[in-house]
Amino acid sequence: MSPDLKYLLFSVILTFGQMLVAATGANRAVGLPTLAGNREGLPEIKGWAGRAKRAHLNMVENMVLFAALVLIAAVAGKANAMTAMGAAIFFWGRVAYAVIYIAGIAWLRTAAWFVSVIGMALIAIELLKAM
Repeated sequence: MSPDLKYLLFSVILTFGQMLVAATGANRAVGLPTLAGNREGLPEIKGWAGRAKRAHLNMVENMVLFAALVLIAAVAGKANAMTAMGAAIFFWGRVAYAVIYIAGIAWLRTAAWFVSVIGMALIAIELLKAM
């Protein structure tokens, strides 16, 4: 398995882990009976639990782009050291983003997000160069 695909797998695991953290936080905030219901009129989840939910949703949004880039590189046979570095930068940026967001550190969270975007940009640039 290429490094790019390994980091895609690690990113899927990270996304799943973030889902579990967000669900745990929601459970603590509103309780399982409320979550198991139809969720109509569900109160806003605040504090670390709300931040965990938003971090997870942001990860899902970014995974669509990251997965597409990694899979295009793999299928096109264009995965190389630069795409592997981009995938690693994306993954570690997302790990930092999740921890920082749940901790509630606003500007540092934005910087971590931007680092992950740089990782995706490196992969995209390599793919564009290969066209």
